[in-house]
Parts: sequence; structure tokens; C-alpha cells
Amino acid sequence: MSDVTAIQNLVEKRNQLKKEISKIIVGQEEVVDQILLAIFSGGHALLVGVPGLAKTLMVNTIAQALGLDFKRIQFTPDLMPSDILGSEILDENRQFKFIRGPIFSNIILADEINRTPPKTQAALLEAMQERAVTIAGENHKLALPYFVLATQNPIEQEGTYPLPEAQLDRFMFSIKLDYPSFAEEVQVVKATTSDDKPTVSALFTAHEIIEFQHLVRRVPVADNVIEYAVTLVSKTRPDNQLATDFIKNYIDWGAGPRASQNLILAAKAHAAFNGKFSPDIEDVKAVAIGILRHRVVKNYKADAENISIEKIIASLY
Repeated sequence: MSDVTAIQNLVEKRNQLKKEISKIIVGQEEVVDQILLAIFSGGHALLVGVPGLAKTLMVNTIAQALGLDFKRIQFTPDLMPSDILGSEILDENRQFKFIRGPIFSNIILADEINRTPPKTQAALLEAMQERAVTIAGENHKLALPYFVLATQNPIEQEGTYPLPEAQLDRFMFSIKLDYPSFAEEVQVVKATTSDDKPTVSALFTAHEIIEFQHLVRRVPVADNVIEYAVTLVSKTRPDNQLATDFIKNYIDWGAGPRASQNLILAAKAHAAFNGKFSPDIEDVKAVAIGILRHRVVKNYKADAENISIEKIIASLY
């Protein structure tokens, strides 16, 4: 199959996928789009939203529609790395046996990741970056495709451990989840208070998703689009000559090179989802806020003047 045919096939399958997901999830189109962009780009996502917005249901539904295994890990202050990764035990023959933890699944929902101490948060790092974990000196490969969706509650900060910048940078997207509209909430209440339980069909195999991830990476990109993405990221750095006075006034730290890489990968997936055979500058702009939101650090002045990170990023283009 040629790449042109494969992209047309991806557009068709993505439309079917969104239709299947909408049987359970009402609205939240942009959130679902960004999660799918992350999955088909081979990245991870951080979902920021208040409790009760169906984050777990959304991830579970997407996993079912993709035909992938799904595990939910509830992060708590007493969670240990071995609770996530697994541990070795002595079996009845006095031999060490490795018992796999919940991290051995295709899609992991790391619920309220900022509620657990840094040692346990760091246990996810190797898995997210290397798609493997090391237990007692032995390397264990994770099944592909592998995708971590972590959630954070932006309201309650007591007893939490904010994610370090190094770990935040491992997430391709930071996705903001808002309350549904009035009409959507009416629809949600109707759907969830009846006895009807719609079923979600699996539309993909793990092998198909991996093939589509390779297809996204093969999408060609013009040099001017890559240069635009790198320029956009460079503008976020206050000490860079491209930075505007607005950025210098309100930003402490800008984004690193991984942001440029993720902008291009996500732009490729965005173009492919829309039936285009190469991304343009508009595709880069379409994914910029989700890619840069968690990589750009505001200063106290921006907080004092109530200037949002979205407004700062929008000023770059």
C-alpha cells in the first residue's frame, strides 16, 4: 500500500474512531483530537481538569475503540515504584519470579500523578522514554504501542508534589479539559441516568496503530515549516534574540528542543488526519498551544497581571 493510500485510509479510520468514541463521550472534540494526535504520533499526554469530567471514561473508551489494553493507576502519597512496575517474589520452588505491575499495558491512565512523591513519579520516566523498565538489573520491554495519559487536578494543591520540568517535558501534549456546555451537560445527564449502555467496537489492532505511527513519521515536511517550528520555540526563550519584549517581561524559562521535535511530529499527524500529504505552517499553529503550554514557565509578573499561558503562546505567531 502506498503512503498516499495509507493516509486516505487513516482519515477514514479516524472518522470512524471519533464516531465510535462519541457513542460514550459527549462533546470534548478538541480533547479527543489531541489525545488521538498524541497516540498516532507515539507521544504521551497530560490531561489537566477538575474531577468529574469523565477523564477515566474517556481514556477507557478510546482504548476500547483502538483495541488496546488499558490499565488505570490511582496515584496516592503512599504509592511505591514497585506498585507500578512490579516486583520479584520467591515462588514455591524458591526461585525468583517477576510479577508484572500495571505499567505493562498499552494505555496507562496515571490518575492524579501529582499526588505521589517524586520517587514514584520518576518510575514512569524510563517507561515513557525507553518503552522499557529495569527491575533488579533486568530490562523488561513494554508492549507497543505504549501510551501514558496522566491527569492532574488544577484546583487542589494541598498534599501534592508538582511534576518536575524534566518529567513534564516527557509529555507531548498538555491538554486542558473544560466543563461541558449546557446542551452537552443535558445530553450527558440523559445518557448516564438511563439503563442504555452503548457498546464500543474495536476498530484497530495494535499492529495497525504501530503502522500508522510509522506512516506519520514518514510524512515529508518542507524546510520552511521546520524552520517556522524551531523559530516559534526559540521565541519562547527570554534570552534568545528572537524573543519579544512581551516574552521577556512575562516568561522565566522557554521550551527546549524536544518542543520543536514534538511540534513537527504533531503537525505531521494533524496534516495526515486532515488528508494532507505534508504539513504546513497552519498545522504547526494548530498544535502549538498543546505542545508548548507545559514547557513555558511564566514569571510572578504574568501571574500578578493574570496573563494566561495561552495568551503568551498566541503572541508568538
